[in-house]
Amino acid sequence: MRKVPLLFLLFFPLFCSAAHWDVSTSQELHDALSKAAAGDEIVISPGTYEGTFSIPTSLSLRGSKDSIIDAAGKGSCLEIKASGIQVSGLTLKNYGADLYERNSGVLINEGSEDILLKDLKIEGTGFGIRADKSEKIHIEGCEIRGNKRKHVLDRGDGVYFNYVKDAVLQNNKVLYTRDGFYFENTDRTQSSGNYFAALQYGIHYMYTRGDSAWNNEAEACIGGYALMSSEKIRLFDNLSKRTVEFGVLLNETDASEVSNNHVERVKNPRGKPSLDTEGKGIFIYGGGINTVEGNSFEACDIGAGVAMGGEGTVLHNNRFVGNRLQVRYIGSSSVEWSREGVGNYWSSYQGWDLNQDGVGDIPYQPNDSLDRLFWLYPQSRFLMDSPLVVFLRFITAQFQLDKGKGIVDSNPIMHDPISTNKGAL
Repeated sequence: MRKVPLLFLLFFPLFCSAAHWDVSTSQELHDALSKAAAGDEIVISPGTYEGTFSIPTSLSLRGSKDSIIDAAGKGSCLEIKASGIQVSGLTLKNYGADLYERNSGVLINEGSEDILLKDLKIEGTGFGIRADKSEKIHIEGCEIRGNKRKHVLDRGDGVYFNYVKDAVLQNNKVLYTRDGFYFENTDRTQSSGNYFAALQYGIHYMYTRGDSAWNNEAEACIGGYALMSSEKIRLFDNLSKRTVEFGVLLNETDASEVSNNHVERVKNPRGKPSLDTEGKGIFIYGGGINTVEGNSFEACDIGAGVAMGGEGTVLHNNRFVGNRLQVRYIGSSSVEWSREGVGNYWSSYQGWDLNQDGVGDIPYQPNDSLDRLFWLYPQSRFLMDSPLVVFLRFITAQFQLDKGKGIVDSNPIMHDPISTNKGAL
């Protein structure tokens, strides 16, 4: 093990230096971590370092993808016990599976702040990265893989934050964990450019405040983005595709914005209409007043599901295209889905636009009496696309026989915004 001066502050009365440590064995790594001073840098040579390691002081720890810390199935690969620590370029694997003991690839202790984790490859059954009661954690360019042989609920989350403030997570890839990112009681997390696949939910918010997520992609998950019992969340410009239960979930969430997201192919092969378990582009469940605008919900079992007090959320300027059922509303209120003369685009709208203002002349009601009949008697759903039912829907719409019942879009958009924009290019 070599210890050599890295930086000299010349021309000052006081002489200051940061030390550079090169390590090539597990023991040398333990020694360097215990002896290094604040500001030092430890470089791990390629090779496998067995055991668990703790970082007790502010320093930089870096290596290459061939610098591997293997925890041999117990505990956490790295435990961070101080603020101002940077870890980059390492492979962390085979950490423990005990979620109660918080086994993790990187475990950040309470009170640690200003932590940078960059370009790490993390693979194991427990949490990829876990932090409790911390601030200003930056996670960038990391790849986190869980144990796909375990049931999804027996895995740790890719990133688990509890009472963490002002964290930034960008350009990470998370596969085969429970949730990609699980945030509980967090404030102002920022998640951008991340990719999630083959897990429960891409991002899962629970009791959080002021968080935001943009330019993320969730694919082949149970659900895309779950906003639960949270407030002031901004979810925008994200993609969710080939999920099972939902693309976006708003559950008891308030004062949040869901905008310009694209959700496609939410399908539950085991979904039952009688249990309302079919796949939904967006599922709004419980109270709260939120804004949902500029999104696309396409090729889903159900475009939008609303139940148990979700009437406070207004949807406008969205696209509902090719969904088997555009909306399922379980409730008895009359709900308007347009704002300031702008409704939504519905691929199933059969009205006209005589004055050519781009807005349908008759309201669109995605749930009519026939829909409710099919929900009560799902065995008759094979009749949904029959000529007779199409004719009955047309007559119902023209004479507004269901006026004042359920969700109504009084200003349906006539032309698909995406097709219109493409044609203008």
